[in-house]
Amino acid sequence: MAVTPVGNPYVESSDLVANYPGASEALAERIDIVGVNPFANAAARDAAIPSPVQGQMCSLNDDNKGYRYDGSAWILFSGAGDANFTNAATGTYTTGGISYKYITFTGSGSLVVDRAGFADVLVIGGAGGGGATLGGGGGAGGYLALSNVYFPAASTTVLIGGGGAGGIGAGQTTGANGTTSQLGVIYAVGGGGGGGNAGGPVTTRSGVIGGSGGGTGGASTVAGASGVSSQGSAGGTGFIGSNNGAGGGGGASAVGSAGAGSAGGNGGAGTSSSINNSATTRGGAGGGGINGAGSAGAGGTGGGGAGGITTTGTAGGANLGAGGGGAGSSGNGGSGGSGIIIVRVVV
Repeated sequence: MAVTPVGNPYVESSDLVANYPGASEALAERIDIVGVNPFANAAARDAAIPSPVQGQMCSLNDDNKGYRYDGSAWILFSGAGDANFTNAATGTYTTGGISYKYITFTGSGSLVVDRAGFADVLVIGGAGGGGATLGGGGGAGGYLALSNVYFPAASTTVLIGGGGAGGIGAGQTTGANGTTSQLGVIYAVGGGGGGGNAGGPVTTRSGVIGGSGGGTGGASTVAGASGVSSQGSAGGTGFIGSNNGAGGGGGASAVGSAGAGSAGGNGGAGTSSSINNSATTRGGAGGGGINGAGSAGAGGTGGGGAGGITTTGTAGGANLGAGGGGAGSSGNGGSGGSGIIIVRVVV
C-alpha cells in the first residue's frame, strides 16, 4: 500500500511504484522510491521496471546498494554519474564496450554542462619559445591528463594558452614563456622559454621555469630550468667549449638533453593520449641551437621544433603545446606552439 504523507516529496512503498500518476503536477513530479522490499538483483529490477523514467530509485539485495535512473541507465545513487555537455561534440567512438563523445577546444570558449558528473580531460598549456643566438630549446606547455574530473551543471570557462615568441637574435634574449590553458579550476602552466647566449649577458643564458622548463643557452653550464611538478620536466644544461651546444627544452614526459661540443641538446619527449580515440603525442620540447660546425638538437616527439645551426630555430607544433627550437649561431628562436583542451564523457 502506498503511503503519501502531505509535504513529503517522496513516495515510499512496500510494492513497486513504477510511476506515481498523482492528482496534480506537483505530485506527478515526485521521485519514486522502492525501499521497503528491494529487488533481489538487477535482472529482477529490470523485469519489474521495463521502462524506467528519469528520477526513479531502487535498491538491490545482491550488492546492498541504491541506484537511480538518470534517463539512460541505472547508476549508483551514492555518487554522481557521468557528466554531459551540450556543446556540439567533435566526435564519438566506442571502445571496450563503452561509448564516448568528446569535444576539442583549440580556441577559448565555454564548456556547457547540463548534467553534473564526471569526465576525462586533457589540458595542455602554450609552450615556450626557443632562445636566440645559440639558444636553448623552449619547454613544452604544462600537460595534465586527468580521469573522473567532476563538473557541476554550469558553463565552465575554457582558455587556450598561446605559445611564447622566440628570443630575438639582435638582443640575444631568452624565449618568452607560453601562457596558461584553463578549464574551470584546472590550469596547465605555460612552458618556459629557452635561454639565449652568444656574448649576451650571463643572465639571459638560463632557461625559464614553466610547465616544462626551457633549456640553457650555449656557453653556459647553468642547469636547465625546472618544470612544474606533475605537469612537465626540466630543460637541459648548456655547454662551454667547442661550438657551445645549447640545452634542449623539457618535454611532457622527459627532460631535455644537455648540449655538447658537437651538438645541441635534443628536446624532451612528449606524452601520447588516446582521449579522442586517436593516439597522439603532444608536449614535445624544442631542441638546442649549435654553432655552424656542429649538429642542432632535434625537437622532442610531440611537435617540438628543431634547433638551428646558423639560422632561426623551428617553431613548435600548434595545439600540441610544443616548444620552439633554439637559434643557431645567429637568428631568432622558434616560437612555441599553442595549447589544447579535450573533454570526454560517457554516453
